[in-house]
Amino acid sequence: MSYHHDGRDVGSRSTAGMATSEKAPPLDLSHHYSFVAKNRTPNEMKKYYKLFQIPGIGNIAGGLPNVRFFPFDTLEAQTAKPERWAPTPNYPEVGDDSFEEFTSSSSSPSKSTGGDPQAPAKLAIPKILQETDITKKIDLETALQYGQAQGYPPLLKWVREFTRENLHPNVPYRDGPEVTLVCGSTDGFSKTLDLFVNAWNPAEHDIRERPGLLCETIAYPGILSQSKPRGVQIVPVKHDGHGMLPIGEGSLEDVLENWDFSRGKRPHLMYTVTLGHNPSGIVLPIERRKQLYDICSKYDVIIVEDEPYWYLQYPSAPVEEAKSRGQNPPEEEIAAQYYRNQGVSSGYEFLDSLQPSFLSVDTDGRVVRLDTFSKTIAPGCRLGWITASPAIIEKFIGVSESSTQQPSGFVQAMVAELVMGPGQPSSDNAKSHLSSLLRTTTKDHGWKKDGWVRWLSGLRGMYERRMTRMCRIIDSGAYLLKSSTPTSARDADWGVITKTQIFDYNWPRGGMFVWIKVLFETHPLWQQPWTSFVTSASIPSIYANNESRAGGVKKQDRALIGGPSLSAALMLYLTHKPHLVLVSTGALFSANETVQAEEGWRFFRLCFAAVGEEDVDATSKRFVEGVHAFWRVKDPRVIKKLLEPGPVGCTGRDGRRMWNLLC
Repeated sequence: MSYHHDGRDVGSRSTAGMATSEKAPPLDLSHHYSFVAKNRTPNEMKKYYKLFQIPGIGNIAGGLPNVRFFPFDTLEAQTAKPERWAPTPNYPEVGDDSFEEFTSSSSSPSKSTGGDPQAPAKLAIPKILQETDITKKIDLETALQYGQAQGYPPLLKWVREFTRENLHPNVPYRDGPEVTLVCGSTDGFSKTLDLFVNAWNPAEHDIRERPGLLCETIAYPGILSQSKPRGVQIVPVKHDGHGMLPIGEGSLEDVLENWDFSRGKRPHLMYTVTLGHNPSGIVLPIERRKQLYDICSKYDVIIVEDEPYWYLQYPSAPVEEAKSRGQNPPEEEIAAQYYRNQGVSSGYEFLDSLQPSFLSVDTDGRVVRLDTFSKTIAPGCRLGWITASPAIIEKFIGVSESSTQQPSGFVQAMVAELVMGPGQPSSDNAKSHLSSLLRTTTKDHGWKKDGWVRWLSGLRGMYERRMTRMCRIIDSGAYLLKSSTPTSARDADWGVITKTQIFDYNWPRGGMFVWIKVLFETHPLWQQPWTSFVTSASIPSIYANNESRAGGVKKQDRALIGGPSLSAALMLYLTHKPHLVLVSTGALFSANETVQAEEGWRFFRLCFAAVGEEDVDATSKRFVEGVHAFWRVKDPRVIKKLLEPGPVGCTGRDGRRMWNLLC
């Protein structure tokens, strides 16, 4: 049995009863569409676009500028070869040092293009290409003209085939998913809210109509800032080291089963990043994925799966983490990494080795997956795609038709040319140099699917090495060692060493981030009185008022130094010389103020992707040294000074804003 957000039974299909012989069509989930989405009609002018392709048609219907007046004659660029970066093993084994063999950033000679894999290739797009098949015609005449909202035909076809045949070959509903191109995942989520959420205003609407969004207690802040202005209630669900909890106190089942309808509608959307979670680096195991899916099916919840880091899964992490800490790797986790789809192979060992998407268990057609080129090509592309059931994709296309249209033609053409390869020479005789370029560099570019997967595996390899280097250095500084003089004369020949753990974390299993829990309870100033050296009147009020909600400091003892103050002070302390390290505080990723007050201040997020290759080790060492130095601070006046108004201060007129940022 499955429930509508108002309690009605709408039917469901459990993954446990998934048919293996005949696939059922996806469910009709149109009852979830927003009022605007239900009333949106197709763009009538877009229907004409299909008629534009009639050979010899004299098109005087559309308001299309003439291609002759486009100021660009060609687009040309130097690009990487797909073999530029060396991959790491898909299945590293315990006790095997094969990972160490891949520590070099260089790669072997290019198999597909020959020569030096570090050398650039060339890419060129002509103004007009003589090609009647619009899915093969990559030129400025088509790329820079008005087009279909679903995406540029050549790139759309390539993404659709790659998604259906290689990324998700085992989607369990009839005829499989469809795709539509969007301007990155942020745009994709904005369109998802447009499609599934009615804006709620407390001044105009009944509280019982307020929509809700389920997510982990720590979540990517971008989706929170997109949701809240629409009146969406953020509903946190507890998680552990393996992802969102399906059962137990505070779990997905608990939240939905015991929903208080006086707070609003039972949430019908769940947002999650399950494969390289931002910020925790968690990779959700397949068995838990099935559990969560069955609960969402039971309560009729749409799953919004945002996966910018899917290709960045690190199979070496449990092995290398154990090796770094002198422990035995967890056998269950190692075994889980050898999961392969029970069905059609992707055709590539690298893709088969990755934990699969929610789409692999989507019997109902309730998964909306967001993909992006931001982490695999560049964020400035603002290019991605949505994968979902055909009916839902059709509604997404309607959203695009009335808003962004298709993504940038420049970007789509460049990406299409990169992954599909060059077409025929230009028809413009004046561009003979371009024709020559296209003919002589065919072997140097046009990655095709093989090249694209090779590029992805190389990217994973480079980020996996960075992650390993940073985590090894952080591991080396997790404990603070302190020597002291013996108190007894008979022990004068002995030294006393105390060992204090100052932070704890798991190596990320995917993504770009290390999520560290700082053990502020071990700091010498923890719950020490501000007033030892500081008058009550000079205590930063923003901290004094909030210490009572966090860090174990009771309201009547709010003049004691608690976690939020120490957390904000440490973040600022690290930005000073000689440390000069900037980290993100956990408050940025807290799903609501309660999470922020209770645990957000305990965490820091470190990104091993952003700094230059030569700075990974140095920045990691400065972070460790900075935390150690902060633990030697014993004067409350140092903390107060860090939190004072000023260039990096937290209080004053902008105190609340800075508190939200840092604590």
